[in-house]
Amino acid sequence: MGEFFSAIPEIKYEGKNSTNPFAFKYYDKDRKIMGKTMEEHLPFAMAWWHNLGANGVDMFGQGTADKSFGQAPGTMEHAKAKVDAGFEFMKKLGIKYFCFHDIDLVPEADDINETNRRLDEISDYILEKMKGTDIKCLWGTANMFGNPRYMNGAGSTNSADVYCFAAAQVKKALDITVKLGGRGYVFWGGREGYEFLLNTDMKFEQENIANLMHMAVDYGRSIGFKGDFYIEPKPKEPMKHQYDFDAATAIGFLRQYGLDKDFKMNIEANHATLAQHTFEHELRVSAINGMLGSIDANQGDPLLGWDTDEFPCNVYDATLAMYEVLKSGGLTGGFNFDSKNRRPSYTYEDMFHAFILGMDTFALGLIKAAELIEDGRIDNFVKEKYSSFQEGIGKKIRDKSTTLQECSDYALKMKKPELPGSGRQEYLEAVLNNVLFK
Repeated sequence: MGEFFSAIPEIKYEGKNSTNPFAFKYYDKDRKIMGKTMEEHLPFAMAWWHNLGANGVDMFGQGTADKSFGQAPGTMEHAKAKVDAGFEFMKKLGIKYFCFHDIDLVPEADDINETNRRLDEISDYILEKMKGTDIKCLWGTANMFGNPRYMNGAGSTNSADVYCFAAAQVKKALDITVKLGGRGYVFWGGREGYEFLLNTDMKFEQENIANLMHMAVDYGRSIGFKGDFYIEPKPKEPMKHQYDFDAATAIGFLRQYGLDKDFKMNIEANHATLAQHTFEHELRVSAINGMLGSIDANQGDPLLGWDTDEFPCNVYDATLAMYEVLKSGGLTGGFNFDSKNRRPSYTYEDMFHAFILGMDTFALGLIKAAELIEDGRIDNFVKEKYSSFQEGIGKKIRDKSTTLQECSDYALKMKKPELPGSGRQEYLEAVLNNVLFK
């Protein structure tokens, strides 16, 4: 089969002064930042579902992009054509990872046994394409939200039959993830939540979700899966309220049900927006709990109230996100572009422009985040802000060597405390601008 993207060259780094639309301006994979190359800091991944499947269809109109790749959609020939196109795409961009849902890879059959046979066939085909390349699987997952059977969720369903069907999908998706050498496995609870509280037994549903996850962990470990399991928090959409509302909620759930040793967070920027958090907030919450695992790299539109999955272009957000990643010591997973082209951007060229934009945005964010850390003003300010806990009664509080009585006696002798030191927010924002634009 010939090239799908023959008009598009291999994408190279040309530097920030380049005007070549098919060149990286900031992503120089071999450039060293804080002791590691950009490629090591930024293990980028292609989302199979958006890049090879999303054609621009929305609730108001038909698709605009042709993602048939020369074959009739809904056939195994089309599934193989997507593999060929995907590997050509990743090679031209220098992307080393991909992510998938089970039914991104093959059309779902009416009989799960036939779907599984198709998954075996396509995963054999992917393995052949991987040979002789350095392209790997970042993570896999099962689509347990699209089919009508999951109208009430998968782990949270009220049907034992549907629950078992979901378990079968998870088992097969884990099999394929291990077969392809995946570094992680994701649970995105697309419909694990509720629409109406009066017809919902919340405790019952959450216990069943946790049980499904425990079974997945046990099975995954039994077949040699050594990677992390991930939860991808999202507060709403498609359900009105989803149980993995945000990172803090998901972490609490994992600890409550004894899953915290096997699971980490897969944080999506747009989902943070929907939860009315910043991207960096969700990364910080995950990191301080030892659960920052992987990232879905996209952005939302603050003027719209749904999951727009735009390619990231906001360098402020990327810088603050990479600041959190660097401070936490990096990811066990990677940066998956769970992003799709805007509906009017429907050409093959647009697919490449989008990934160049996203990769350059995070590369520039990495550069600037490292400069923020090396600049030292933010770290020095934060250290000084809490300096009263470095000696005297403050140190005793931190060392847990004081009592409520002793703290009270200290306050009574003091009579009245001075105001705490200024937060200096405007100064720190100026530092951020100074580093970003120097």
